[in-house]
Amino acid sequence: MPGALDRVDLKILRLLQNQGRLSNAELAEKAGVSAATCHRRTQRLFDEGFVSGVRALVTPRKVGKGALAMVGVVLDRSTPESFAAFEQAVAKLRFVLDCHLVAGDFDYFLKIRVGGMEDFNRIHGEQLIALPGVRQTRTFFVMKEVVDNAPLDF
Repeated sequence: MPGALDRVDLKILRLLQNQGRLSNAELAEKAGVSAATCHRRTQRLFDEGFVSGVRALVTPRKVGKGALAMVGVVLDRSTPESFAAFEQAVAKLRFVLDCHLVAGDFDYFLKIRVGGMEDFNRIHGEQLIALPGVRQTRTFFVMKEVVDNAPLDF
C-alpha cells in the first residue's frame, strides 16, 4: 500500500532528519537493515514525498544574515485573487524564508533574515510595502532564537 510506513521507514526518516549527511551504509547500519534495503526504502520515501529535499543548515550570522524579523501582513482585501497575487509576488523575494497564511489579526506571517536594521529598513521601504494588496505590516524583531527549525516529532 503506497504511503504506509512501518517502523523501519520511520526510523530511516528520523535518522535522516537528524543527520542528513549519513551515507547509505551508515544509515542502513543504524536502521538495522541491509544497504540494498535501505537504499530502496530511502528512494521510496523520496519518491512518495515523505522527504521533500535535503540541504545544509547554514549559520545565518556567519553569512551576514544574523538579524531575524517576523512580519505580520494585512492585505486590503480578503479575496482569492488578492491572496494569489500576494503569494505569487512574495514567493519571488529571496530574503523571505517562510510565508504562512494565518488566521487572526494578520493575513500572512513572513520570516525574514537580514544583515541588520538598516538592511531591513531598505527592504521594507522598497519591497515589502510594495507587494500587491499590502495595507499594513507589523514587524517583530527576534531578540533570541530559542528553538529554530526543530526536527518533527513522529
